[in-house]
Amino acid sequence: MADVEKKETVIIGAGPGGYVAAIRASELGQKVTLIEKSDTLGGVCLNVGCVPSKALIAAGHRLQEANDASTYGITTQPATIDFAKTQEWKQKKVVDRMTSGVKMLLNKHKVEVIHGEAVLDSDTQLRVMPTGPQQFMSADTGTTIQFDNLIIASGSHPIEIPGFKFDGRVVDSTGGLNLPEIPKEFVVIGGGYVGTELAGAYANLGAHVTIIEGLDSILNGFSKDMVSLVVKNLKKKGVDIHTSAKAISSSQDDNSVSVTYEEDGKQTTIKADYCMVTVGRRPNTDDLGLEYTKVKLDDHGIVQTNIQGRTDSEHIFAIGDIASGPALAHKAFFQGKVAAGAISGKNTANDYVGVPAVCFSDPEIAVVGMTQAQAKDKDIEVSTSKFPFAGNARAVSLDQADGFVRLIFTKDDKTIVGGEIVGPGASDLVAELSLAVNSHMNVEDIALTIHPHPTLSEPVQEAADVGLGFPTHI
Repeated sequence: MADVEKKETVIIGAGPGGYVAAIRASELGQKVTLIEKSDTLGGVCLNVGCVPSKALIAAGHRLQEANDASTYGITTQPATIDFAKTQEWKQKKVVDRMTSGVKMLLNKHKVEVIHGEAVLDSDTQLRVMPTGPQQFMSADTGTTIQFDNLIIASGSHPIEIPGFKFDGRVVDSTGGLNLPEIPKEFVVIGGGYVGTELAGAYANLGAHVTIIEGLDSILNGFSKDMVSLVVKNLKKKGVDIHTSAKAISSSQDDNSVSVTYEEDGKQTTIKADYCMVTVGRRPNTDDLGLEYTKVKLDDHGIVQTNIQGRTDSEHIFAIGDIASGPALAHKAFFQGKVAAGAISGKNTANDYVGVPAVCFSDPEIAVVGMTQAQAKDKDIEVSTSKFPFAGNARAVSLDQADGFVRLIFTKDDKTIVGGEIVGPGASDLVAELSLAVNSHMNVEDIALTIHPHPTLSEPVQEAADVGLGFPTHI
Protein backbone atom coordinates (compact mmCIF):
# COMPACT_ATOMS: atom_id res chain seq x y z
CA MET A 1 0.00 0.00 0.00
CA ALA A 2 1.42 3.37 -1.05
CA ASP A 3 2.03 6.10 1.52
CA VAL A 4 -0.69 8.72 1.90
CA GLU A 5 0.33 12.35 1.31
CA LYS A 6 -1.58 14.90 3.37
CA LYS A 7 -2.51 18.18 1.68
CA GLU A 8 -4.39 21.24 2.85
CA THR A 9 -6.29 22.61 -0.17
CA VAL A 10 -6.40 20.50 -3.33
CA ILE A 11 -7.84 21.73 -6.62
CA ILE A 12 -8.73 19.47 -9.55
CA GLY A 13 -8.38 21.27 -12.89
CA ALA A 14 -6.11 24.16 -13.92
CA GLY A 15 -8.63 25.94 -16.13
CA PRO A 16 -10.01 29.45 -15.46
CA GLY A 17 -11.78 28.43 -12.26
CA GLY A 18 -9.06 26.16 -10.94
CA TYR A 19 -5.99 28.32 -11.38
CA VAL A 20 -7.78 31.45 -10.11
CA ALA A 21 -9.01 29.50 -7.07
CA ALA A 22 -5.44 28.32 -6.47
CA ILE A 23 -4.04 31.85 -6.59
CA ARG A 24 -6.74 33.27 -4.31
CA ALA A 25 -6.41 30.38 -1.84
CA SER A 26 -2.66 30.96 -1.69
CA GLU A 27 -3.18 34.69 -1.15
CA LEU A 28 -5.43 33.80 1.79
CA GLY A 29 -2.69 31.73 3.39
CA GLN A 30 -3.63 28.23 2.28
CA LYS A 31 -1.12 25.64 1.10
CA VAL A 32 -2.41 24.69 -2.33
CA THR A 33 -1.94 21.65 -4.57
CA LEU A 34 -3.29 21.90 -8.13
CA ILE A 35 -3.89 18.70 -10.13
CA GLU A 36 -4.15 18.95 -13.93
CA LYS A 37 -4.44 15.97 -16.25
CA SER A 38 -3.13 17.70 -19.39
CA ASP A 39 0.43 18.83 -20.02
CA THR A 40 -0.55 22.50 -20.16
CA LEU A 41 -2.20 24.91 -17.75
CA GLY A 42 -5.15 27.20 -18.44
CA GLY A 43 -7.79 24.65 -19.41
CA VAL A 44 -9.95 24.58 -22.52
CA CYS A 45 -10.57 28.33 -22.59
CA LEU A 46 -6.94 29.35 -22.73
CA ASN A 47 -5.58 26.46 -24.82
CA VAL A 48 -8.30 25.48 -27.29
CA GLY A 49 -11.30 27.73 -26.64
CA CYS A 50 -12.08 31.36 -25.92
CA VAL A 51 -8.58 32.80 -26.30
CA PRO A 52 -7.33 31.14 -29.52
CA SER A 53 -10.75 31.60 -31.14
CA LYS A 54 -10.47 35.37 -30.58
CA ALA A 55 -7.04 35.25 -32.20
CA LEU A 56 -8.52 33.67 -35.35
CA ILE A 57 -11.38 36.17 -35.29
CA ALA A 58 -8.85 39.01 -35.09
CA ALA A 59 -6.88 37.55 -38.03
CA GLY A 60 -10.06 37.38 -40.10
CA HIS A 61 -10.86 41.01 -39.35
CA ARG A 62 -7.34 42.09 -40.33
CA LEU A 63 -7.63 40.24 -43.64
CA GLN A 64 -10.97 41.88 -44.40
CA GLU A 65 -9.62 45.32 -43.56
CA ALA A 66 -6.55 44.72 -45.73
CA ASN A 67 -8.72 43.67 -48.66
CA ASP A 68 -11.20 46.54 -48.57
CA ALA A 69 -10.49 49.96 -47.10
CA SER A 70 -12.25 51.82 -49.93
CA THR A 71 -14.65 53.45 -47.47
CA TYR A 72 -11.70 55.51 -46.24
CA GLY A 73 -10.51 56.28 -49.77
CA ILE A 74 -7.73 53.72 -49.48
CA THR A 75 -7.08 51.41 -52.43
CA THR A 76 -5.23 48.16 -51.77
CA GLN A 77 -4.13 45.13 -53.71
CA PRO A 78 -5.84 41.86 -52.78
CA ALA A 79 -4.26 40.58 -49.56
CA THR A 80 -3.03 37.02 -49.18
CA ILE A 81 -2.77 34.93 -46.03
CA ASP A 82 -0.20 32.35 -44.95
CA PHE A 83 -2.49 30.31 -42.71
CA ALA A 84 0.34 28.20 -41.32
CA LYS A 85 1.95 31.40 -40.10
CA THR A 86 -1.39 32.55 -38.68
CA GLN A 87 -1.73 29.31 -36.74
CA GLU A 88 1.86 29.60 -35.53
CA TRP A 89 1.19 33.15 -34.30
CA LYS A 90 -1.99 32.02 -32.57
CA GLN A 91 -0.19 29.23 -30.77
CA LYS A 92 3.17 30.76 -29.92
CA LYS A 93 2.40 34.44 -29.49
CA VAL A 94 -1.03 34.11 -27.91
CA VAL A 95 -1.73 30.69 -26.34
CA ASP A 96 1.81 29.78 -25.26
CA ARG A 97 2.40 33.27 -23.89
CA MET A 98 -0.76 33.19 -21.79
CA THR A 99 -0.24 29.63 -20.50
CA SER A 100 3.33 30.56 -19.54
CA GLY A 101 1.85 33.49 -17.65
CA VAL A 102 -0.43 31.16 -15.69
CA LYS A 103 2.55 28.93 -14.84
CA MET A 104 4.50 31.96 -13.65
CA LEU A 105 1.62 33.15 -11.46
CA LEU A 106 1.21 29.72 -9.86
CA ASN A 107 4.95 29.55 -9.16
CA LYS A 108 4.83 33.06 -7.71
CA HIS A 109 2.09 31.98 -5.31
CA LYS A 110 3.93 28.76 -4.42
CA VAL A 111 1.17 26.52 -5.74
CA GLU A 112 2.25 22.89 -6.07
CA VAL A 113 1.27 21.55 -9.52
CA ILE A 114 0.84 17.82 -10.13
CA HIS A 115 0.14 16.53 -13.63
CA GLY A 116 -2.13 13.49 -13.54
CA GLU A 117 -5.74 12.37 -13.38
CA ALA A 118 -7.51 12.67 -10.03
CA VAL A 119 -10.08 10.09 -8.89
CA LEU A 120 -11.83 10.34 -5.53
CA ASP A 121 -11.81 7.42 -3.11
CA SER A 122 -13.92 9.13 -0.44
CA ASP A 123 -14.95 12.55 0.87
CA THR A 124 -11.43 13.15 2.14
CA GLN A 125 -9.13 11.21 -0.15
CA LEU A 126 -8.23 10.90 -3.82
CA ARG A 127 -5.66 9.21 -5.99
CA VAL A 128 -3.69 10.88 -8.76
CA MET A 129 -3.13 8.47 -11.63
CA PRO A 130 -0.74 8.88 -14.56
CA THR A 131 -2.57 10.03 -17.68
CA GLY A 132 -2.86 7.79 -20.72
CA PRO A 133 -3.09 3.99 -20.98
CA GLN A 134 -1.01 2.02 -18.50
CA GLN A 135 0.43 -1.42 -19.21
CA PHE A 136 0.31 -2.51 -15.58
CA MET A 137 -1.99 -1.26 -12.82
CA SER A 138 -1.82 -2.14 -9.13
CA ALA A 139 -3.10 -0.95 -5.78
CA ASP A 140 0.07 1.11 -5.48
CA THR A 141 -0.29 2.86 -8.85
CA GLY A 142 -0.48 6.63 -8.56
CA THR A 143 -0.27 8.95 -5.58
CA THR A 144 -2.80 8.84 -2.75
CA ILE A 145 -3.66 12.24 -1.28
CA GLN A 146 -5.68 13.02 1.82
CA PHE A 147 -7.05 16.56 1.74
CA ASP A 148 -8.58 19.02 4.18
CA ASN A 149 -10.54 20.79 1.43
CA LEU A 150 -11.10 20.10 -2.26
CA ILE A 151 -12.22 22.38 -5.10
CA ILE A 152 -13.31 20.54 -8.25
CA ALA A 153 -12.94 22.56 -11.44
CA SER A 154 -12.80 19.75 -13.98
CA GLY A 155 -14.51 21.65 -16.82
CA SER A 156 -16.51 20.18 -19.69
CA HIS A 157 -16.14 18.47 -23.07
CA PRO A 158 -17.85 18.81 -26.49
CA ILE A 159 -21.01 16.82 -27.15
CA GLU A 160 -20.72 14.28 -29.98
CA ILE A 161 -23.92 13.62 -31.91
CA PRO A 162 -24.97 10.43 -33.76
CA GLY A 163 -23.55 10.19 -37.26
CA PHE A 164 -20.77 12.68 -36.56
CA LYS A 165 -17.98 10.94 -34.70
CA PHE A 166 -15.07 13.30 -34.09
CA ASP A 167 -12.55 11.85 -36.48
CA GLY A 168 -10.69 12.99 -39.58
CA ARG A 169 -12.63 15.76 -41.26
CA VAL A 170 -15.39 15.83 -38.66
CA VAL A 171 -14.04 17.96 -35.83
CA ASP A 172 -15.09 19.58 -32.58
CA SER A 173 -14.30 23.20 -31.75
CA THR A 174 -10.71 22.27 -30.83
CA GLY A 175 -10.20 20.74 -34.26
CA GLY A 176 -11.93 23.73 -35.85
CA LEU A 177 -9.41 26.06 -34.28
CA ASN A 178 -6.47 24.00 -35.50
CA LEU A 179 -7.32 23.26 -39.13
CA PRO A 180 -4.18 22.88 -41.28
CA GLU A 181 -5.61 25.11 -44.01
CA ILE A 182 -8.48 27.50 -44.64
CA PRO A 183 -11.28 25.32 -46.02
CA LYS A 184 -12.93 26.30 -49.27
CA GLU A 185 -16.17 24.76 -47.95
CA PHE A 186 -16.84 24.57 -44.22
CA VAL A 187 -19.95 23.16 -42.53
CA VAL A 188 -20.78 24.18 -38.98
CA ILE A 189 -23.40 22.17 -37.10
CA GLY A 190 -24.75 24.28 -34.26
CA GLY A 191 -25.31 28.03 -34.39
CA GLY A 192 -24.64 28.90 -30.76
CA TYR A 193 -21.80 31.08 -29.47
CA VAL A 194 -18.92 28.91 -30.69
CA GLY A 195 -20.44 27.92 -34.01
CA THR A 196 -21.41 31.47 -34.92
CA GLU A 197 -18.06 32.94 -33.89
CA LEU A 198 -15.97 30.45 -35.86
CA ALA A 199 -18.34 30.55 -38.82
CA GLY A 200 -17.77 34.30 -38.99
CA ALA A 201 -14.02 33.93 -38.51
CA TYR A 202 -13.60 31.42 -41.35
CA ALA A 203 -15.92 33.41 -43.59
CA ASN A 204 -13.65 36.42 -43.05
CA LEU A 205 -10.63 34.24 -43.84
CA GLY A 206 -12.15 33.28 -47.19
CA ALA A 207 -14.13 30.08 -46.61
CA HIS A 208 -17.66 29.50 -47.82
CA VAL A 209 -19.51 28.52 -44.65
CA THR A 210 -22.79 26.68 -44.12
CA ILE A 211 -24.44 26.73 -40.69
CA ILE A 212 -26.94 24.00 -39.78
CA GLU A 213 -28.97 24.86 -36.67
CA GLY A 214 -31.74 22.75 -35.14
CA LEU A 215 -33.63 25.65 -33.55
CA ASP A 216 -35.49 28.36 -35.43
CA SER A 217 -32.65 30.86 -35.04
CA ILE A 218 -28.92 30.94 -34.51
CA LEU A 219 -27.81 32.45 -31.20
CA ASN A 220 -31.06 31.34 -29.63
CA GLY A 221 -31.64 33.14 -26.33
CA PHE A 222 -30.50 36.54 -27.53
CA SER A 223 -33.15 39.10 -28.52
CA LYS A 224 -34.22 38.71 -32.14
CA ASP A 225 -33.43 42.30 -33.16
CA MET A 226 -29.85 41.74 -32.02
CA VAL A 227 -29.46 38.41 -33.78
CA SER A 228 -30.90 39.82 -36.99
CA LEU A 229 -27.90 42.13 -37.33
CA VAL A 230 -25.51 39.19 -36.98
CA VAL A 231 -27.49 37.14 -39.52
CA LYS A 232 -27.47 40.05 -41.96
CA ASN A 233 -23.69 40.37 -41.65
CA LEU A 234 -23.09 36.63 -42.03
CA LYS A 235 -25.21 36.51 -45.18
CA LYS A 236 -23.32 39.50 -46.52
CA LYS A 237 -20.16 37.39 -46.18
CA GLY A 238 -21.85 34.59 -48.16
CA VAL A 239 -22.66 32.33 -45.20
CA ASP A 240 -25.62 29.99 -45.78
CA ILE A 241 -27.78 29.56 -42.68
CA HIS A 242 -30.24 26.67 -42.33
CA THR A 243 -32.41 26.84 -39.23
CA SER A 244 -34.96 24.30 -37.96
CA ALA A 245 -32.67 21.80 -39.67
CA LYS A 246 -31.39 18.48 -38.35
CA ALA A 247 -27.96 17.01 -39.08
CA ILE A 248 -28.52 13.38 -40.12
CA SER A 249 -25.20 11.78 -41.06
CA SER A 250 -21.72 12.25 -42.44
CA SER A 251 -19.30 10.30 -44.59
CA GLN A 252 -15.78 11.18 -45.58
CA ASP A 253 -12.79 10.28 -47.69
CA ASP A 254 -9.25 11.58 -47.72
CA ASN A 255 -10.22 14.89 -49.33
CA SER A 256 -13.73 15.81 -48.21
CA VAL A 257 -16.68 15.15 -45.93
CA SER A 258 -20.31 14.83 -47.03
CA VAL A 259 -22.96 16.09 -44.62
CA THR A 260 -26.61 15.14 -44.90
CA TYR A 261 -29.21 17.28 -43.15
CA GLU A 262 -32.99 17.51 -43.13
CA GLU A 263 -34.88 20.77 -43.55
CA ASP A 264 -38.63 21.17 -44.15
CA GLY A 265 -38.95 17.40 -44.50
CA LYS A 266 -36.36 17.22 -47.27
CA GLN A 267 -32.89 15.70 -46.98
CA THR A 268 -29.94 17.46 -48.62
CA THR A 269 -26.29 16.39 -48.84
CA ILE A 270 -23.49 18.91 -49.18
CA LYS A 271 -19.77 18.32 -49.58
CA ALA A 272 -17.17 20.24 -47.61
CA ASP A 273 -13.51 20.19 -46.68
CA TYR A 274 -14.34 19.99 -42.97
CA CYS A 275 -17.40 19.72 -40.75
CA MET A 276 -17.29 21.20 -37.25
CA VAL A 277 -19.86 20.14 -34.64
CA THR A 278 -20.57 22.69 -31.89
CA VAL A 279 -23.87 21.71 -30.28
CA GLY A 280 -22.91 22.18 -26.65
CA ARG A 281 -20.75 20.73 -23.90
CA ARG A 282 -21.17 18.25 -21.05
CA PRO A 283 -19.66 18.64 -17.55
CA ASN A 284 -16.67 16.44 -16.74
CA THR A 285 -18.20 14.69 -13.74
CA ASP A 286 -18.45 11.07 -14.94
CA ASP A 287 -14.98 9.77 -14.10
CA LEU A 288 -14.11 11.62 -10.89
CA GLY A 289 -15.24 8.94 -8.44
CA LEU A 290 -17.99 11.20 -7.11
CA GLU A 291 -20.10 8.11 -6.45
CA TYR A 292 -17.78 7.39 -3.53
CA THR A 293 -18.61 10.74 -1.92
CA LYS A 294 -21.67 12.59 -0.66
CA VAL A 295 -21.55 14.93 -3.67
CA LYS A 296 -24.84 14.99 -5.58
CA LEU A 297 -25.41 15.57 -9.30
CA ASP A 298 -28.52 16.68 -11.15
CA ASP A 299 -29.88 14.90 -14.25
CA HIS A 300 -27.45 16.79 -16.48
CA GLY A 301 -24.33 15.87 -14.51
CA ILE A 302 -24.10 19.29 -12.84
CA VAL A 303 -22.86 19.27 -9.24
CA GLN A 304 -25.35 20.61 -6.70
CA THR A 305 -23.84 23.33 -4.51
CA ASN A 306 -24.82 26.14 -2.16
CA ILE A 307 -24.07 29.83 -2.78
CA GLN A 308 -20.43 29.34 -1.79
CA GLY A 309 -19.93 26.40 -4.15
CA ARG A 310 -19.97 23.91 -1.27
CA THR A 311 -21.40 20.48 -2.09
CA ASP A 312 -23.26 18.05 0.19
CA SER A 313 -19.79 16.90 1.23
CA GLU A 314 -18.80 19.74 3.55
CA HIS A 315 -15.17 20.03 2.49
CA ILE A 316 -15.70 19.58 -1.27
CA PHE A 317 -16.52 22.55 -3.55
CA ALA A 318 -17.46 22.65 -7.24
CA ILE A 319 -16.93 25.58 -9.62
CA GLY A 320 -16.98 26.42 -13.33
CA ASP A 321 -18.64 24.30 -16.00
CA ILE A 322 -19.54 21.51 -13.56
CA ALA A 323 -21.50 23.93 -11.35
CA SER A 324 -24.85 25.58 -12.06
CA GLY A 325 -25.00 28.70 -14.20
CA PRO A 326 -23.63 29.56 -17.63
CA ALA A 327 -20.47 27.74 -18.73
CA LEU A 328 -18.37 30.90 -18.98
CA ALA A 329 -14.78 31.46 -17.93
CA HIS A 330 -15.50 34.67 -16.05
CA LYS A 331 -18.18 32.92 -14.01
CA ALA A 332 -15.57 30.30 -13.11
CA PHE A 333 -13.11 33.07 -12.11
CA PHE A 334 -15.68 34.46 -9.67
CA GLN A 335 -16.70 31.09 -8.27
CA GLY A 336 -13.06 30.13 -7.73
CA LYS A 337 -12.47 33.22 -5.60
CA VAL A 338 -15.67 32.58 -3.63
CA ALA A 339 -14.77 28.94 -2.89
CA ALA A 340 -11.23 29.86 -1.84
CA GLY A 341 -12.64 32.53 0.45
CA ALA A 342 -15.16 30.12 1.96
CA ILE A 343 -12.38 27.67 2.83
CA SER A 344 -10.59 30.49 4.67
CA GLY A 345 -13.75 31.31 6.61
CA LYS A 346 -14.60 34.44 4.62
CA ASN A 347 -18.23 35.46 4.19
CA THR A 348 -18.06 35.02 0.42
CA ALA A 349 -20.97 34.04 -1.82
CA ASN A 350 -21.91 33.71 -5.47
CA ASP A 351 -24.39 36.55 -5.02
CA TYR A 352 -24.16 38.09 -8.47
CA VAL A 353 -27.48 39.16 -10.03
CA GLY A 354 -26.31 38.72 -13.59
CA VAL A 355 -23.36 37.16 -15.39
CA PRO A 356 -22.43 38.98 -18.62
CA ALA A 357 -22.50 36.85 -21.76
CA VAL A 358 -20.66 37.78 -24.94
CA CYS A 359 -20.65 36.47 -28.49
CA PHE A 360 -17.73 37.71 -30.59
CA SER A 361 -19.81 37.77 -33.75
CA ASP A 362 -19.97 40.56 -36.35
CA PRO A 363 -21.23 42.76 -34.79
CA GLU A 364 -20.49 41.67 -31.23
CA ILE A 365 -23.36 40.85 -28.87
CA ALA A 366 -23.13 41.30 -25.10
CA VAL A 367 -25.88 40.99 -22.49
CA VAL A 368 -26.25 40.93 -18.72
CA GLY A 369 -29.15 40.46 -16.34
CA MET A 370 -32.73 39.94 -17.49
CA THR A 371 -34.34 40.39 -20.87
CA GLN A 372 -37.82 41.90 -21.16
CA ALA A 373 -39.31 38.42 -21.53
CA GLN A 374 -37.49 37.09 -18.45
CA ALA A 375 -38.63 40.07 -16.38
CA LYS A 376 -42.21 39.45 -17.49
CA ASP A 377 -41.95 35.79 -16.48
CA LYS A 378 -40.96 36.98 -12.99
CA ASP A 379 -43.88 39.45 -12.86
CA ILE A 380 -41.49 42.41 -12.88
CA GLU A 381 -42.88 45.43 -14.72
CA VAL A 382 -40.11 46.92 -16.82
CA SER A 383 -39.51 49.61 -19.37
CA THR A 384 -36.71 49.83 -21.92
CA SER A 385 -34.68 52.54 -23.57
CA LYS A 386 -32.46 52.23 -26.60
CA PHE A 387 -29.82 54.30 -28.36
CA PRO A 388 -28.37 53.41 -31.78
CA PHE A 389 -24.67 53.41 -32.60
CA ALA A 390 -25.69 55.29 -35.75
CA GLY A 391 -26.02 58.36 -33.49
CA ASN A 392 -22.51 57.93 -32.07
CA ALA A 393 -19.66 59.86 -33.69
CA ARG A 394 -17.02 57.31 -32.80
CA ALA A 395 -18.96 54.38 -34.26
CA VAL A 396 -19.66 56.32 -37.46
CA SER A 397 -15.98 57.29 -37.81
CA LEU A 398 -15.08 53.60 -37.47
CA ASP A 399 -17.62 52.73 -40.18
CA GLN A 400 -19.32 50.43 -37.63
CA ALA A 401 -22.61 52.20 -37.02
CA ASP A 402 -24.86 49.10 -36.89
CA GLY A 403 -26.32 48.17 -33.53
CA PHE A 404 -27.60 49.70 -30.32
CA VAL A 405 -27.49 49.77 -26.53
CA ARG A 406 -30.66 48.83 -24.67
CA LEU A 407 -31.37 49.21 -20.96
CA ILE A 408 -34.06 47.20 -19.17
CA PHE A 409 -35.25 48.81 -15.93
CA THR A 410 -38.14 48.64 -13.47
CA LYS A 411 -41.07 50.97 -14.15
CA ASP A 412 -41.40 52.20 -10.57
CA ASP A 413 -37.89 53.28 -9.55
CA LYS A 414 -35.98 52.73 -12.81
CA THR A 415 -33.58 50.19 -11.28
CA ILE A 416 -31.53 48.59 -14.05
CA VAL A 417 -32.21 44.84 -14.20
CA GLY A 418 -30.72 44.10 -17.61
CA GLY A 419 -28.66 45.46 -20.44
CA GLU A 420 -28.13 44.47 -24.07
CA ILE A 421 -25.53 45.70 -26.54
CA VAL A 422 -25.03 44.77 -30.16
CA GLY A 423 -22.39 46.69 -32.02
CA PRO A 424 -18.72 47.74 -31.96
CA GLY A 425 -16.95 47.12 -28.66
CA ALA A 426 -19.95 45.41 -27.07
CA SER A 427 -17.71 42.89 -25.29
CA ASP A 428 -15.92 45.72 -23.45
CA LEU A 429 -18.90 48.00 -22.91
CA VAL A 430 -21.00 45.36 -21.14
CA ALA A 431 -18.78 45.59 -18.04
CA GLU A 432 -20.41 48.93 -17.17
CA LEU A 433 -23.87 47.42 -17.48
CA SER A 434 -22.77 44.42 -15.42
CA LEU A 435 -21.70 46.80 -12.66
CA ALA A 436 -25.05 48.60 -12.91
CA VAL A 437 -27.09 45.38 -12.72
CA ASN A 438 -25.11 43.79 -9.91
CA SER A 439 -25.00 47.02 -7.89
CA HIS A 440 -28.74 47.73 -8.34
CA MET A 441 -28.02 51.09 -9.94
CA ASN A 442 -30.82 53.06 -11.58
CA VAL A 443 -31.02 54.82 -14.91
CA GLU A 444 -30.18 58.20 -13.40
CA ASP A 445 -26.91 56.83 -11.99
CA ILE A 446 -25.78 56.04 -15.54
CA ALA A 447 -27.13 59.30 -16.99
CA LEU A 448 -25.20 61.36 -14.41
CA THR A 449 -21.93 59.52 -15.08
CA ILE A 450 -19.87 61.59 -17.51
CA HIS A 451 -18.66 59.46 -20.43
CA PRO A 452 -15.72 60.65 -22.54
CA HIS A 453 -16.36 62.00 -26.04
CA PRO A 454 -16.02 60.79 -28.71
CA THR A 455 -16.06 57.15 -27.57
CA LEU A 456 -18.12 54.01 -28.00
CA SER A 457 -19.14 54.25 -24.33
CA GLU A 458 -21.41 57.24 -24.92
CA PRO A 459 -24.42 55.23 -26.19
CA VAL A 460 -24.69 53.71 -22.70
CA GLN A 461 -25.21 57.17 -21.20
CA GLU A 462 -27.40 58.19 -24.14
CA ALA A 463 -29.66 55.17 -23.56
CA ALA A 464 -29.98 56.25 -19.94
CA ASP A 465 -30.95 59.78 -21.07
CA VAL A 466 -33.62 58.22 -23.28
CA GLY A 467 -34.86 56.24 -20.28
CA LEU A 468 -35.24 59.45 -18.26
CA GLY A 469 -37.17 61.06 -21.09
CA PHE A 470 -34.43 63.58 -21.97
CA PRO A 471 -32.70 62.27 -25.09
CA THR A 472 -29.95 64.46 -26.50
CA HIS A 473 -28.70 62.93 -29.74
CA ILE A 474 -31.78 61.19 -31.01
